[in-house]
Amino acid sequence: MTDLSQTSLRGARPRGLHARWRSLRAVAAAALVSVALAACTGEQFQKGYILPPGALEQIPIGASQDQVLIVMGTPSTVATLDGEVFYYISQRSERPVAFMNQKVVDQRVIAIYFDKNRRVRRLANYTMQDGRIFDTVSRTTPTSGQELNYLTPLFKLLSFN
Repeated sequence: MTDLSQTSLRGARPRGLHARWRSLRAVAAAALVSVALAACTGEQFQKGYILPPGALEQIPIGASQDQVLIVMGTPSTVATLDGEVFYYISQRSERPVAFMNQKVVDQRVIAIYFDKNRRVRRLANYTMQDGRIFDTVSRTTPTSGQELNYLTPLFKLLSFN
């Protein structure tokens, strides 16, 4: 009798084990779907200068250039046009799904104008509404030698080819 009961239980699964396997498969499928969806979530990219909170409020008109450097840090670029101008340039872009093109969401150019005595004359905060989107990192470099000037047709006329 013991032999019969062992052989009959050997081919059949207990009900508790079948329920565990089903729940384990459901958990594994849910984990796989969540990992796949997590790979497709959007990303945000920050390029350039990150403005510290409250930094512009710490720079009054008439502040020295040294004060600006202490509060804001090194500028992205400097212009010397009718006095000196510090430019702090930043751009934020995002893509909603991985492997898609980035879309520029926010673009900011903070310009701090100085007078001849190196004192703040004016502050300007230019955003995307003030101008057009510019490429902060250009992927192409123009090469010389392909431009036509006014001497090219003359040399073509004089050539014996």
